[in-house]
Amino acid sequence: MVVGGRPGLVGDWSPVCGQGRFWAASGKFNAMTESDTRVRIDKWLWAARFYKTRSLAADAVDSGKAKLNSERVKPAKLVKPGDVLSIRNGQSSWEVTVLVLSERRGSAMVASMLYCESDDSRMQRERQSARLKAERIANPFPGGRPTKRARRQIIRFIREQE
Repeated sequence: MVVGGRPGLVGDWSPVCGQGRFWAASGKFNAMTESDTRVRIDKWLWAARFYKTRSLAADAVDSGKAKLNSERVKPAKLVKPGDVLSIRNGQSSWEVTVLVLSERRGSAMVASMLYCESDDSRMQRERQSARLKAERIANPFPGGRPTKRARRQIIRFIREQE
């Protein structure tokens, strides 16, 4: 039963993908099933905001960029709290432990509460970020196309070299 038009809530405001709750006042009980305590890995990666779309998350799992407990899995594999995920997205990589399950994508603040990143992973990302920042400073972008004056100077320079 959907309450208040919000698809993530069942009964008297108990979350679908969290724990089933016993409400003493209403006398209702939401029994937990296997599907309530587990979520597909592609849905969880999307909800935790590691990938922008669910299809990108599924492709990452298929290609081995997202691994569950150091093993390649299919996008339909179910994750549970306590599982360790190794995630690569572009130049960034994370080693996270699943804390909370969610099938719904929320704000970045909510998404950051779904997992716990290891200290080694955090340090490695910070080192890589500092290295990339230093490379950008040492080799700045030239600034686009040369002006007409600069182009004429380049042509003059090339002719003098010949």
